[in-house]
Amino acid sequence: MNESMNVFKYRWVMLGVFMLVIAINQLLWISFASITGAAAAFYGVSDLAIGLLSMVFMIVFIVISIPASWVIDTYGIRVGVGIGVALTGIFGLLRGVFAADYTWVLVSQIGIAIGQPFILNAISKIAGRWFPMRERATAAGLGSLAMYAGIFAGLAVTPMIVKGSSIPAALMIYGAVSMAATAVFALLARERPPVPVGPEERSLVFDGLKSVFRNQRFILLTVLFFIGLGVFNAVTTWIEDIVRPRGFSMEQAGMIGGLMVIGGIVGAVVIPPLSDRLRRRVPFILLALGGAIPGLIGITFATSYPLLLVSAFILGAFLLASGPLGFQYGAEITYPAPEGTSNGLLLLAGQVSGIAFIIGMDMLKSSTTGSMTLPLIILVGAMAAALLLATRLTESVLVRNQ
Repeated sequence: MNESMNVFKYRWVMLGVFMLVIAINQLLWISFASITGAAAAFYGVSDLAIGLLSMVFMIVFIVISIPASWVIDTYGIRVGVGIGVALTGIFGLLRGVFAADYTWVLVSQIGIAIGQPFILNAISKIAGRWFPMRERATAAGLGSLAMYAGIFAGLAVTPMIVKGSSIPAALMIYGAVSMAATAVFALLARERPPVPVGPEERSLVFDGLKSVFRNQRFILLTVLFFIGLGVFNAVTTWIEDIVRPRGFSMEQAGMIGGLMVIGGIVGAVVIPPLSDRLRRRVPFILLALGGAIPGLIGITFATSYPLLLVSAFILGAFLLASGPLGFQYGAEITYPAPEGTSNGLLLLAGQVSGIAFIIGMDMLKSSTTGSMTLPLIILVGAMAAALLLATRLTESVLVRNQ
């Protein structure tokens, strides 16, 4: 009994390792977003070509997400997540080695992007396999917190390294860090605890796909992810282009994007545990969507740096907190479909919309000033529609019975 309990405590080590590899993968994804202008000048390409270095993650996710979920649910955490971690480490290092060549950087981004769904689609799998029901939203929240920490580093730290040194130096540092994270995962990751911690019996992946597409609540949740995650992907990808026409520098753009992610970290620490404690998901999803709208309005119209920072924090604190809640809610309402399947489909929706929103924002920006106010106003309207749709969600039976 004591031995089992000691091993069971290993869930926090397992979650910590998983958080590390998530953070590194997300850092590599977003590392060009806050240096768009400088990177375009360095490589001699357009802003859209630099945006492609982030957008390629969303394109690849559409193709790889369902196969990645199948691998995770069929072969387990060490194999499924391990594939993603290995690709992140290898191509992260290659990106650093060939950092001066745009073509090689793009190829490396594609390699890292292939690994991304093998990592991100396992958030609910880790929570469901290693944590009791009363802690699962908290575990999913911490997994999402790691995503936000990696994005923060990519947005806020990259401009500092580039200003103090160079783009190749930044990419080489990130490559070394990604290989170190790969080694940590290989040494410490475990498949499962010796004793199950809660209900884990799940249907086969393709049976799960059939069931989730018949689930009206999950379809509605997918629409919410399509809007919310798409907004986040688009705003983070174009953060420098959004604020540059208002006279803000690369470093200030990085801090605005970084503070948005810090807000997300605060939201992920506070809101999912409250959801676990009160055994409710839907009220907190509504709170998160509603609270994000004023922040997005501020990002759209603010011309003062302090107001932009406050708006970014508010947007992140609410919008990003909805992610882990949505993942866990989706896993609960689709049970016994595999967690990797529900997780992957929600992320897939956000990648599809991310591509559409990123391209749409570039097309709709002012041809004279470069201002993105018009596309941002459209995104505010989309978030308001998401809030109205979310009022139709009903509570998860699993969480109410825990």
